[in-house]
Amino acid sequence: MYRSHNCGELNASHINKEVTLAGWVQKSRDKGFIVWVDLRDRYGITQLVFDEERSSKEMLLQAQNLGREFVIQVKGTVIERASKNPNMPTGDIEILVSELTILNEALLPPFTIEDKTDGGEELRMKYRYLDIRRNPVKNSLIFRHKVTQEVRNYLSKEGFIEVETPYLIKSTPEGARDFVVPSRMNAGQFYALPQSPQTFKQLLMVGGMDKYFQIVKCFRDEDLRADRQPEFTQIDCEMAFIEQEDILNAFEGLTRHLLKEVNGVDIEKFPRMLYDDAMRLYGNDKPDIRFGMQFGELNEVAQHKDFGVFNSAELVVGIAVPGGNAYTRKEIDQLIDWVKRPQIGALGMVYCRCNDDGTYKSSVDKFYDEGDLAKWAEVTGAKAGDLICVLSGDKNKVRTQLSALRMEFAERLGLRNPKEFAPLWVMDFPLLEWDEDTERYHAMHHPFTSPKPGQLELLKTNPGDVKANAYDLVMNGNEIGGGSIRIHDKETQALMFDYLGFTPEQAKAQFGFLMDAFQYGAPPHGGLAFGLDRLVAILGGQETIRDFIAFPKNNSGRDVMIDAPAAIDDAQLTELSLKLNLKS
Repeated sequence: MYRSHNCGELNASHINKEVTLAGWVQKSRDKGFIVWVDLRDRYGITQLVFDEERSSKEMLLQAQNLGREFVIQVKGTVIERASKNPNMPTGDIEILVSELTILNEALLPPFTIEDKTDGGEELRMKYRYLDIRRNPVKNSLIFRHKVTQEVRNYLSKEGFIEVETPYLIKSTPEGARDFVVPSRMNAGQFYALPQSPQTFKQLLMVGGMDKYFQIVKCFRDEDLRADRQPEFTQIDCEMAFIEQEDILNAFEGLTRHLLKEVNGVDIEKFPRMLYDDAMRLYGNDKPDIRFGMQFGELNEVAQHKDFGVFNSAELVVGIAVPGGNAYTRKEIDQLIDWVKRPQIGALGMVYCRCNDDGTYKSSVDKFYDEGDLAKWAEVTGAKAGDLICVLSGDKNKVRTQLSALRMEFAERLGLRNPKEFAPLWVMDFPLLEWDEDTERYHAMHHPFTSPKPGQLELLKTNPGDVKANAYDLVMNGNEIGGGSIRIHDKETQALMFDYLGFTPEQAKAQFGFLMDAFQYGAPPHGGLAFGLDRLVAILGGQETIRDFIAFPKNNSGRDVMIDAPAAIDDAQLTELSLKLNLKS
């Protein structure tokens, strides 16, 4: 065998034991008469020693010529280390090598294989197989494995059955663009890669598999960012004969289990927040509640004077920044420039200092007196020493802008502790949202989401007011899961398709298989899907997901390691009945 032990397990109890190790050369230190080599594998590092008194000249020379990342095997004796390293599990011992075998030489890596490397992100993605050798990436992948195993164990104990669903399916409108796959055997026709297993898990409920889950790849051809990949992984779940409360309890239980087993954190009960309240208090539907700075709507106390900017605004809204009165005028001007950036889009910002002596000083003192500003402080919850920041304009836009500013302050003030976890449910989303480009309603989640009980008739009169029987699980300002109670009868589903602008023929062509299945006794059902990549990253104390994915793609959707996507040759195009029409 290549090794009797790994490089992370030997300690003082193994002294005088003969062992065999194998791994990569992390680094070596050559003093001429003695050579130390750090040998690394997945489990840790063990120091090897070669010296002129106890090693042959040939072996000492061989050791002196070992390069970084050479793959070697050694046999030797565990001895006590003269200069111990208390920071290493193997720091009390070293291996006096009696036999050295070079299994494979290596080129000098393009970046150092160390925790703090000198390689940029694009370079490390190109050589991802080397990057995985570094502890941060290696440990992230091991952490993902642990989370995934805990998910499987928990759901299996709760009676869920893991069922695989197809990857080659039919293209259906679910909000994002599909990745399509041409069919050689059916010329001119295409499969789509699933954006989610939505319709299949509903069919599994019709099939009587009343508790289903799957850890599954999903695919969406959309613009990318640090926490989004074209292929991503869901923990996809569905249950039959349930109501919303059953779903919330089941997956709150799973999340509590993960927090406890993976992070050692106990959370008794997750708070619940209505979508409308989340937008009113935080400006987005995935609020980070680890800190305050809730929005205060100021229309009633700010639109009674001659300040036209506020008077013409649909919404005047502010936040109280704790300790913000310490900001200098220069720093506040920089914040104003920050909200004016195109990414935020605000036209400006009004501010008010809450002085320690109980007085107020604002950038609009010409229009507002101390009594007015005291009301601003009351509405926003500002205290002495705080800074009130106010934005105004279109309701939806200004909430988004102030939400971004709130998160920026949280970053600057160190309020987003990655080791603190604040989950909550956001509930009662709008069922439909109006799209200005197409001038029609679209499903906010997907076409199979059920309206809240008793609101079906509202579809005929005020479709924009209908609430969905839908819920998102949010943690630390990120949506980690979302789902809904589904429509399970053909008539309601047909009505939903009608309001979404599908003709009966289009609905039949796209979803006829599901409508047909509903005629054979579909049970009430609902579910939830976690974004595994994002969930693992947050549990691991990070916001971005790439280090928790073995081979991620860059922001252009490219795998720079294997150079994909790539062109295919003319013979393949002909075989697939495809003709390219590329425009420069």
